[in-house]
Amino acid sequence: MYEFLVLLFITLIAGGLVWAYFRYLGEKGERLHLINQGICPSCKQETIEVVDQKGGGCSGTAFVEFKCRSCDYHDSFNIGGGSCGSGGCKV
Repeated sequence: MYEFLVLLFITLIAGGLVWAYFRYLGEKGERLHLINQGICPSCKQETIEVVDQKGGGCSGTAFVEFKCRSCDYHDSFNIGGGSCGSGGCKV
């Protein structure tokens, strides 16, 4: 009986963590969608701008940081890059 309760507890904790992670990713995706439209997710004005952008090479991801001019909202995203086979990488 004790083993069953421990297994149930561990399963509930693991399930909760997985659910929380997927919810976080969904909310982050919604914020990125708004930012791609030029809208700040916090104040809903069109005052968002790119502050910093670092490329990860030909097939890596780009690290992009955004900041709002009116409410000081800032966030960063790792956005997928291209691949060398697509012709985007010239040496």
